[in-house]
Amino acid sequence: MLVLSRGRNDKVVFPTLGITVEILRVDGRNVRIGIDAPREIRVLRKEILEKADAAAPTKGAQQATDGLTHAARNRLQKAMLGLHVLQRMLDAGQANDAEPTIFTIFNELKSLEEDLVPTRGSPIALTGGGKGLRALIVEDDANESELLAGYLRLRGFKVTTAVDGLQAMVFLSKHNRMDIVLLDMKMPRFDGNETVAAIRLNPDYHGLKIFAVTGADQVESAVGIGPRGVDRWFRKPIDPGLLVDAIHDELAANAFSTLASTTAK
Repeated sequence: MLVLSRGRNDKVVFPTLGITVEILRVDGRNVRIGIDAPREIRVLRKEILEKADAAAPTKGAQQATDGLTHAARNRLQKAMLGLHVLQRMLDAGQANDAEPTIFTIFNELKSLEEDLVPTRGSPIALTGGGKGLRALIVEDDANESELLAGYLRLRGFKVTTAVDGLQAMVFLSKHNRMDIVLLDMKMPRFDGNETVAAIRLNPDYHGLKIFAVTGADQVESAVGIGPRGVDRWFRKPIDPGLLVDAIHDELAANAFSTLASTTAK
């Protein structure tokens, strides 16, 4: 395990990824972290990122991640989620509680780098709230699930997690309707394809929003996008801020459609 204290000038270098992370200053509840990365890696402050174009990732970033294995995508996803959670924690004045998240980020980057060393061909490029909204995360990787859940909670969501589709279906049958299901596709016992099919066949869940959040390719998974499949497909690594924006967009569009239908009657 990679261990880093919160001392000033502590530095971790990931030479294969071309990334250096350094703690520049610790001042009470404030921690200033510096990130040095290649030019093609986007490192933006939150307020700048929120003003950026929320369209698909840039062509360069997409090409850089196309060759990643499913495991590498998951590691990169956890590191990116950790960075966003860390930003939210620091914004909320929770710096004293941020150390486990910092460790998670560094450990995932270190593991990713070690995975890439044997097959490295070229450098890799990284690429308002949901108050009251209920989200169910279905993900078999506990660390990734908790990081995404933590980020969504910091954005105001009420979050429940399930380790696979079977646990998710049991939860849905016993609780009030969720607003959104965030679903990994590759899981043991009851995978994403089976979960989508089970939800769509049950009239009690008609219109329930499902977002695929997965390292799997949508075409290879043979899951359609639409009323009989998932509503949107997000391939890891993802920006959780853009995921939250997409949830709001989808739910707002659904509410408008429902209102229009009711008015027409």
